[in-house]
Amino acid sequence: MTTSPRWRSVLTPAAMAAALAAAALASGGTVYADDHATPHPPYPSKPVHPAHAPKPAYPAKPEHPGKPMHPAKPEHPGKPARPEYPAKPVHPDKPVHPVKPEYPAKPVKPVHPDKPAKPEYPAKPVKPEYPAKPVKPEYPAKPVHPAKPVYPAKPAKPEYPVKPVYPAKPAKPEYPAKPVYPAKPVKPEYPAKPVYPAKPVKPEYPAKPAYPEKPAYPAKPAKPEYPAKPAYPAKPTKPEKPAYPAKPAKPEYPSKPAHPDKPSKPDYPSKPAHPDKPSKPDYPSKPAHPDKPSKPDYPSKPAHPDKPSKPAHPDKPSHPDKPSHPEKPSHPDKPSHPGKPDYPSKPTHTKHHDKDQW
Repeated sequence: MTTSPRWRSVLTPAAMAAALAAAALASGGTVYADDHATPHPPYPSKPVHPAHAPKPAYPAKPEHPGKPMHPAKPEHPGKPARPEYPAKPVHPDKPVHPVKPEYPAKPVKPVHPDKPAKPEYPAKPVKPEYPAKPVKPEYPAKPVHPAKPVYPAKPAKPEYPVKPVYPAKPAKPEYPAKPVYPAKPVKPEYPAKPVYPAKPVKPEYPAKPAYPEKPAYPAKPAKPEYPAKPAYPAKPTKPEKPAYPAKPAKPEYPSKPAHPDKPSKPDYPSKPAHPDKPSKPDYPSKPAHPDKPSKPDYPSKPAHPDKPSKPAHPDKPSHPDKPSHPEKPSHPDKPSHPGKPDYPSKPTHTKHHDKDQW
Protein backbone atom coordinates (compact mmCIF):
# COMPACT_ATOMS: atom_id res chain seq x y z
CA MET A 1 0.00 0.00 0.00
CA THR A 2 1.20 3.45 -0.85
CA THR A 3 0.66 6.50 1.27
CA SER A 4 1.40 9.17 -1.32
CA PRO A 5 -1.32 11.86 -1.66
CA ARG A 6 -1.49 11.27 -5.46
CA TRP A 7 -2.38 7.57 -5.08
CA ARG A 8 -4.87 8.37 -2.29
CA SER A 9 -6.63 10.87 -4.54
CA VAL A 10 -6.97 8.17 -7.21
CA LEU A 11 -8.14 5.43 -4.82
CA THR A 12 -10.82 7.55 -3.13
CA PRO A 13 -13.04 7.90 -6.27
CA ALA A 14 -12.53 4.16 -6.94
CA ALA A 15 -13.91 3.31 -3.48
CA MET A 16 -16.87 5.62 -4.10
CA ALA A 17 -17.56 3.93 -7.47
CA ALA A 18 -17.51 0.48 -5.77
CA ALA A 19 -19.97 1.71 -3.11
CA LEU A 20 -22.33 3.07 -5.79
CA ALA A 21 -22.18 -0.25 -7.68
CA ALA A 22 -22.97 -2.16 -4.48
CA ALA A 23 -25.91 0.17 -3.81
CA ALA A 24 -27.25 -0.44 -7.35
CA LEU A 25 -27.03 -4.21 -6.85
CA ALA A 26 -28.76 -3.89 -3.54
CA SER A 27 -31.57 -1.87 -5.11
CA GLY A 28 -31.90 -4.48 -7.83
CA GLY A 29 -32.20 -7.25 -5.26
CA THR A 30 -35.16 -5.51 -3.64
CA VAL A 31 -37.00 -5.47 -6.98
CA TYR A 32 -36.92 -9.24 -7.23
CA ALA A 33 -37.44 -9.76 -3.48
CA ASP A 34 -41.12 -10.66 -3.96
CA ASP A 35 -40.24 -13.65 -6.13
CA HIS A 36 -38.23 -15.31 -3.34
CA ALA A 37 -39.93 -16.54 -0.23
CA THR A 38 -36.86 -16.57 1.92
CA PRO A 39 -34.49 -13.77 1.01
CA HIS A 40 -30.85 -14.14 1.95
CA PRO A 41 -29.68 -12.05 4.83
CA PRO A 42 -27.41 -9.20 3.78
CA TYR A 43 -23.72 -9.72 4.28
CA PRO A 44 -22.17 -7.59 6.96
CA SER A 45 -19.96 -4.90 5.51
CA LYS A 46 -16.27 -4.89 6.31
CA PRO A 47 -14.97 -2.23 8.61
CA VAL A 48 -13.19 0.65 6.94
CA HIS A 49 -9.43 0.23 6.79
CA PRO A 50 -7.62 2.80 8.85
CA ALA A 51 -5.32 3.57 5.89
CA HIS A 52 -8.30 4.46 3.68
CA ALA A 53 -9.61 7.16 5.89
CA PRO A 54 -11.24 9.98 3.97
CA LYS A 55 -8.69 12.60 2.95
CA PRO A 56 -9.36 16.08 4.22
CA ALA A 57 -10.21 18.52 1.51
CA TYR A 58 -7.51 20.89 0.38
CA PRO A 59 -8.08 24.51 1.21
CA ALA A 60 -9.45 26.49 -1.69
CA LYS A 61 -6.84 28.35 -3.67
CA PRO A 62 -7.15 32.08 -3.61
CA GLU A 63 -8.34 33.57 -6.83
CA HIS A 64 -5.61 35.10 -9.01
CA PRO A 65 -5.99 38.80 -9.16
CA GLY A 66 -5.16 38.70 -12.88
CA LYS A 67 -3.03 41.06 -14.94
CA PRO A 68 -4.08 44.67 -15.16
CA MET A 69 -5.71 45.71 -18.36
CA HIS A 70 -3.56 47.52 -20.91
CA PRO A 71 -4.42 51.15 -21.32
CA ALA A 72 -6.35 51.88 -24.46
CA LYS A 73 -4.12 53.00 -27.34
CA PRO A 74 -4.91 56.39 -28.74
CA GLU A 75 -6.34 56.31 -32.22
CA HIS A 76 -3.94 57.36 -34.96
CA PRO A 77 -5.05 60.34 -36.95
CA GLY A 78 -6.22 59.37 -40.43
CA LYS A 79 -4.06 60.01 -43.49
CA PRO A 80 -4.82 63.14 -45.43
CA ALA A 81 -6.94 62.73 -48.51
CA ARG A 82 -4.96 62.13 -51.70
CA PRO A 83 -5.41 64.89 -54.26
CA GLU A 84 -7.06 63.95 -57.51
CA TYR A 85 -4.74 63.78 -60.50
CA PRO A 86 -5.79 65.45 -63.75
CA ALA A 87 -7.35 63.18 -66.35
CA LYS A 88 -4.87 61.68 -68.83
CA PRO A 89 -5.25 62.80 -72.45
CA VAL A 90 -6.73 60.32 -74.92
CA HIS A 91 -4.08 58.99 -77.30
CA PRO A 92 -4.99 58.95 -81.00
CA ASP A 93 -5.50 55.61 -82.72
CA LYS A 94 -2.32 54.13 -84.22
CA PRO A 95 -2.28 53.46 -87.97
CA VAL A 96 -2.83 49.90 -89.15
CA HIS A 97 0.37 48.16 -90.29
CA PRO A 98 0.39 47.01 -93.93
CA VAL A 99 0.10 43.33 -94.70
CA LYS A 100 3.51 41.62 -94.95
CA PRO A 101 4.14 40.43 -98.55
CA GLU A 102 4.74 36.77 -99.15
CA TYR A 103 8.30 35.79 -100.05
CA PRO A 104 8.85 33.83 -103.28
CA ALA A 105 9.25 30.11 -102.93
CA LYS A 106 12.82 28.92 -102.51
CA PRO A 107 14.25 27.02 -105.50
CA VAL A 108 14.79 23.31 -105.13
CA LYS A 109 18.46 22.47 -104.66
CA PRO A 110 19.90 20.18 -107.38
CA VAL A 111 20.85 16.68 -106.38
CA HIS A 112 24.60 16.20 -106.20
CA PRO A 113 25.95 13.50 -108.55
CA ASP A 114 27.45 10.41 -107.06
CA LYS A 115 31.16 10.61 -106.45
CA PRO A 116 33.33 8.41 -108.68
CA ALA A 117 34.75 5.29 -107.20
CA LYS A 118 38.18 5.67 -105.67
CA PRO A 119 40.83 4.04 -107.90
CA GLU A 120 42.92 1.29 -106.49
CA TYR A 121 46.50 2.06 -105.60
CA PRO A 122 48.98 0.66 -108.17
CA ALA A 123 51.38 -1.96 -107.10
CA LYS A 124 54.52 -0.50 -105.55
CA PRO A 125 57.45 -0.79 -107.95
CA VAL A 126 60.69 -2.33 -106.89
CA LYS A 127 63.06 0.36 -105.70
CA PRO A 128 65.95 0.61 -108.16
CA GLU A 129 69.49 0.93 -107.03
CA TYR A 130 70.69 4.50 -106.66
CA PRO A 131 73.37 5.45 -109.21
CA ALA A 132 76.70 6.65 -108.03
CA LYS A 133 76.72 10.38 -107.23
CA PRO A 134 78.59 12.47 -109.80
CA VAL A 135 81.57 14.50 -108.77
CA LYS A 136 80.55 17.96 -107.66
CA PRO A 137 81.75 20.51 -110.25
CA GLU A 138 83.84 23.42 -109.19
CA TYR A 139 82.08 26.73 -108.67
CA PRO A 140 82.78 29.36 -111.32
CA ALA A 141 84.92 32.24 -110.26
CA LYS A 142 82.86 35.14 -108.96
CA PRO A 143 83.14 38.41 -110.89
CA VAL A 144 85.41 41.06 -109.45
CA HIS A 145 83.38 43.71 -107.66
CA PRO A 146 83.96 47.27 -108.79
CA ALA A 147 86.03 49.42 -106.53
CA LYS A 148 84.03 51.44 -104.00
CA PRO A 149 83.95 55.19 -104.58
CA VAL A 150 86.20 57.36 -102.48
CA TYR A 151 84.14 58.89 -99.67
CA PRO A 152 84.43 62.66 -99.31
CA ALA A 153 86.59 63.87 -96.48
CA LYS A 154 84.70 64.62 -93.32
CA PRO A 155 84.62 68.25 -92.28
CA ALA A 156 87.18 69.16 -89.67
CA LYS A 157 85.86 69.46 -86.13
CA PRO A 158 85.64 73.01 -84.79
CA GLU A 159 88.48 74.02 -82.52
CA TYR A 160 87.43 74.33 -78.89
CA PRO A 161 88.07 77.72 -77.25
CA VAL A 162 91.20 77.98 -75.20
CA LYS A 163 90.45 77.41 -71.52
CA PRO A 164 91.45 80.25 -69.19
CA VAL A 165 94.55 79.76 -67.12
CA TYR A 166 93.51 78.97 -63.55
CA PRO A 167 95.47 80.68 -60.78
CA ALA A 168 98.20 78.60 -59.25
CA LYS A 169 97.20 76.74 -56.09
CA PRO A 170 98.97 77.79 -52.91
CA ALA A 171 101.83 75.52 -51.87
CA LYS A 172 100.96 73.03 -49.13
CA PRO A 173 102.66 73.66 -45.80
CA GLU A 174 105.47 71.29 -44.94
CA TYR A 175 104.62 68.78 -42.20
CA PRO A 176 106.85 68.86 -39.14
CA ALA A 177 109.49 66.15 -38.97
CA LYS A 178 108.39 63.08 -37.02
CA PRO A 179 110.29 62.35 -33.80
CA VAL A 180 112.83 59.53 -33.85
CA TYR A 181 111.32 56.47 -32.14
CA PRO A 182 113.54 54.60 -29.65
CA ALA A 183 115.14 51.40 -30.88
CA LYS A 184 113.12 48.25 -30.15
CA PRO A 185 114.69 45.64 -27.88
CA VAL A 186 116.34 42.66 -29.56
CA LYS A 187 113.97 39.65 -29.66
CA PRO A 188 115.54 36.54 -28.02
CA GLU A 189 116.19 33.53 -30.21
CA TYR A 190 113.77 30.56 -29.97
CA PRO A 191 115.21 27.39 -28.44
CA ALA A 192 116.12 24.64 -30.90
CA LYS A 193 113.28 22.09 -31.40
CA PRO A 194 114.00 18.46 -30.53
CA VAL A 195 114.79 16.07 -33.39
CA TYR A 196 111.80 13.81 -34.28
CA PRO A 197 112.49 10.05 -34.14
CA ALA A 198 112.76 8.20 -37.46
CA LYS A 199 109.46 6.70 -38.71
CA PRO A 200 109.24 2.93 -39.29
CA VAL A 201 109.84 1.69 -42.83
CA LYS A 202 106.60 0.87 -44.73
CA PRO A 203 106.45 -2.85 -45.69
CA GLU A 204 106.40 -3.73 -49.37
CA TYR A 205 103.05 -4.94 -50.80
CA PRO A 206 102.93 -8.36 -52.55
CA ALA A 207 102.89 -8.28 -56.35
CA LYS A 208 99.38 -8.39 -57.90
CA PRO A 209 98.55 -11.35 -60.19
CA ALA A 210 98.59 -10.64 -63.96
CA TYR A 211 95.18 -10.23 -65.73
CA PRO A 212 94.29 -12.96 -68.31
CA GLU A 213 94.54 -11.88 -71.92
CA LYS A 214 91.19 -10.82 -73.50
CA PRO A 215 90.21 -11.89 -77.05
CA ALA A 216 90.93 -9.24 -79.70
CA TYR A 217 87.92 -7.46 -81.35
CA PRO A 218 87.57 -7.55 -85.16
CA ALA A 219 89.23 -4.69 -87.02
CA LYS A 220 87.03 -1.68 -87.98
CA PRO A 221 86.37 -0.95 -91.67
CA ALA A 222 88.35 1.88 -93.19
CA LYS A 223 86.60 5.29 -93.09
CA PRO A 224 85.75 6.65 -96.58
CA GLU A 225 87.54 9.82 -97.61
CA TYR A 226 85.43 12.95 -97.96
CA PRO A 227 85.63 14.91 -101.25
CA ALA A 228 87.91 17.92 -101.18
CA LYS A 229 86.12 21.19 -100.39
CA PRO A 230 86.19 23.87 -103.10
CA ALA A 231 88.45 26.84 -102.48
CA TYR A 232 86.54 29.97 -101.48
CA PRO A 233 87.27 33.15 -103.47
CA ALA A 234 89.32 35.84 -101.83
CA LYS A 235 87.26 38.42 -99.91
CA PRO A 236 87.48 42.07 -100.99
CA THR A 237 89.70 44.26 -98.87
CA LYS A 238 88.02 46.79 -96.60
CA PRO A 239 88.88 50.49 -96.93
CA GLU A 240 91.29 51.86 -94.41
CA LYS A 241 89.68 53.41 -91.35
CA PRO A 242 90.33 57.16 -91.06
CA ALA A 243 92.56 58.18 -88.20
CA TYR A 244 90.92 59.86 -85.20
CA PRO A 245 92.04 63.39 -84.32
CA ALA A 246 94.75 63.60 -81.72
CA LYS A 247 93.48 64.00 -78.16
CA PRO A 248 94.66 67.04 -76.17
CA ALA A 249 97.42 66.31 -73.68
CA LYS A 250 96.30 66.01 -70.05
CA PRO A 251 97.82 68.47 -67.56
CA GLU A 252 100.46 67.06 -65.23
CA TYR A 253 99.33 66.47 -61.65
CA PRO A 254 101.44 67.98 -58.84
CA SER A 255 103.93 65.56 -57.38
CA LYS A 256 103.11 64.03 -53.99
CA PRO A 257 105.53 64.32 -51.04
CA ALA A 258 107.74 61.27 -50.53
CA HIS A 259 106.83 58.96 -47.61
CA PRO A 260 109.49 58.36 -44.94
CA ASP A 261 111.36 55.06 -45.08
CA LYS A 262 109.85 52.26 -42.95
CA PRO A 263 112.10 50.47 -40.43
CA SER A 264 113.39 47.11 -41.59
CA LYS A 265 111.85 43.97 -40.04
CA PRO A 266 114.08 41.55 -38.08
CA ASP A 267 114.98 38.23 -39.73
CA TYR A 268 112.91 35.22 -38.58
CA PRO A 269 114.84 32.26 -37.08
CA SER A 270 115.43 29.35 -39.44
CA LYS A 271 113.04 26.37 -39.08
CA PRO A 272 114.18 22.73 -39.20
CA ALA A 273 113.86 20.99 -42.60
CA HIS A 274 110.90 18.60 -43.14
CA PRO A 275 111.78 14.88 -43.25
CA ASP A 276 111.68 13.18 -46.68
CA LYS A 277 108.38 11.35 -47.47
CA PRO A 278 108.52 7.80 -48.86
CA SER A 279 107.83 7.51 -52.58
CA LYS A 280 104.40 6.19 -53.67
CA PRO A 281 104.25 2.79 -55.47
CA ASP A 282 103.56 2.82 -59.22
CA TYR A 283 99.96 1.90 -60.21
CA PRO A 284 99.53 -0.98 -62.75
CA SER A 285 98.89 0.15 -66.32
CA LYS A 286 95.25 -0.12 -67.55
CA PRO A 287 94.54 -2.57 -70.41
CA ALA A 288 93.68 -1.06 -73.82
CA HIS A 289 89.97 -1.05 -74.81
CA PRO A 290 89.06 -3.44 -77.67
CA ASP A 291 87.79 -2.08 -81.01
CA LYS A 292 84.00 -1.71 -81.41
CA PRO A 293 82.21 -3.95 -83.98
CA SER A 294 80.86 -2.31 -87.17
CA LYS A 295 77.10 -1.60 -87.49
CA PRO A 296 75.12 -3.40 -90.25
CA ASP A 297 73.68 -1.38 -93.18
CA TYR A 298 69.99 -0.33 -92.87
CA PRO A 299 67.58 -1.90 -95.45
CA SER A 300 66.41 0.39 -98.26
CA LYS A 301 62.89 1.89 -97.96
CA PRO A 302 60.35 1.56 -100.86
CA ALA A 303 59.15 4.64 -102.75
CA HIS A 304 55.81 6.24 -101.72
CA PRO A 305 52.86 5.73 -104.16
CA ASP A 306 51.41 8.67 -106.07
CA LYS A 307 48.35 10.22 -104.42
CA PRO A 308 45.04 9.96 -106.39
CA SER A 309 43.67 13.17 -107.83
CA LYS A 310 40.89 14.82 -105.81
CA PRO A 311 37.53 15.16 -107.73
CA ALA A 312 36.27 18.68 -108.35
CA HIS A 313 33.49 20.00 -106.11
CA PRO A 314 30.07 20.60 -107.78
CA ASP A 315 29.09 24.19 -108.54
CA LYS A 316 27.05 25.90 -105.83
CA PRO A 317 23.52 27.05 -106.85
CA SER A 318 22.93 30.77 -107.07
CA HIS A 319 20.77 32.18 -104.27
CA PRO A 320 17.73 34.34 -105.18
CA ASP A 321 17.78 38.02 -104.43
CA LYS A 322 16.29 39.03 -101.09
CA PRO A 323 13.01 41.02 -101.28
CA SER A 324 13.14 44.64 -100.34
CA HIS A 325 11.72 45.54 -96.93
CA PRO A 326 8.46 47.52 -96.94
CA GLU A 327 8.59 51.10 -95.91
CA LYS A 328 7.90 51.67 -92.24
CA PRO A 329 5.04 54.02 -91.35
CA SER A 330 5.92 57.27 -89.68
CA HIS A 331 5.03 57.44 -85.99
CA PRO A 332 2.68 60.22 -84.84
CA ASP A 333 4.03 62.98 -82.67
CA LYS A 334 3.90 62.20 -78.97
CA PRO A 335 1.45 64.36 -76.98
CA SER A 336 2.88 66.82 -74.55
CA HIS A 337 2.65 65.47 -70.97
CA PRO A 338 1.43 67.91 -68.29
CA GLY A 339 3.57 68.49 -65.25
CA LYS A 340 3.11 66.03 -62.40
CA PRO A 341 1.69 67.40 -59.11
CA ASP A 342 3.90 67.61 -56.07
CA TYR A 343 3.56 64.76 -53.60
CA PRO A 344 2.18 65.71 -50.14
CA SER A 345 4.73 66.00 -47.38
CA LYS A 346 5.02 63.08 -44.97
CA PRO A 347 3.33 63.46 -41.56
CA THR A 348 5.59 64.18 -38.63
CA HIS A 349 3.66 62.10 -36.07
CA THR A 350 5.04 58.81 -37.50
CA LYS A 351 8.65 59.69 -36.63
CA HIS A 352 10.00 59.38 -33.09
CA HIS A 353 12.95 61.66 -32.74
CA ASP A 354 12.96 61.55 -28.94
CA LYS A 355 14.35 58.32 -27.45
CA ASP A 356 12.49 58.89 -24.17
CA GLN A 357 9.15 58.13 -25.84
CA TRP A 358 9.98 54.42 -26.22
